[in-house]
Amino acid sequence: MFTGIVQATCEVVNIENKPGLKTFDIQLTPELSQNLKIGASVANNGVCLTVTQLRDNIAKFDVMEETLLITNLGKVKQGDQVNIERSLTFGSEIGGHVMSGHIHTQASVVEISQTAEHYNILLEVPQKWMDYIFFKGFIGINGCSLTVGEVKDNQFWLHLIPETLSITNISDLVVGDFVNIEIDSQTQVIVETVNKIMQRKSSAQPA
Repeated sequence: MFTGIVQATCEVVNIENKPGLKTFDIQLTPELSQNLKIGASVANNGVCLTVTQLRDNIAKFDVMEETLLITNLGKVKQGDQVNIERSLTFGSEIGGHVMSGHIHTQASVVEISQTAEHYNILLEVPQKWMDYIFFKGFIGINGCSLTVGEVKDNQFWLHLIPETLSITNISDLVVGDFVNIEIDSQTQVIVETVNKIMQRKSSAQPA
C-alpha cells in the first residue's frame, strides 16, 4: 500500500527489452535505497512494482506487457524521471490517501494554465471513469495523491501547489502527455455499491 506522497523523482538509467516485459533500472537516492530489499514493493509513477535486483543505488524492476499497455510506463524512455514512493510501513503517517499502486486507466493532458499565481492542468479520461471522479475528491496522478478541481463531461482540473511541482514529474508534463490514474478505492466501492442497489430496485419493480 502507498500514501500518494511522492518521495523523489528518480532517473530511468536503462531499459532492457525482454520477451513479454521490460526491465527498468532506476537510480534511487541513498535515502530511498536504505534498507530496501529484493521483493519489496515500490511505486513507479504510481505503479506498484517489485524490486528484482539491487546494485549500489540502482533498483531493477520487471514491467509486464499488460502493465506497459495499461500505464504510461510503456512510453517511458531512458533518461526520463519517474515518481517514486516506497511502500507504506506500519506506523507511518498517511499524508495523502491510501493507494494500492494498481492503475485503472490513463488520462491525457488537454491544457496547462501556468501563471505567476497558479499552475493548473486539465485532464481527460474515458467517460466511464468519470463515475468515480468528483469535485474535491481524491485521485492518484502518476502516484501523487491530489484533489480534483472543477469537473465537466470527461475532463477535470488539477490545481497544483509549488511543493508538488518541485518533488514530482508533473511539472514536466506537456499537452498530449499521458498520466497514470488510480481511482480512490473508497469512492469506487461506494459508487459501485449504490449502482448495484439501484439496479436491483429497478429490476424488482413490477412491469
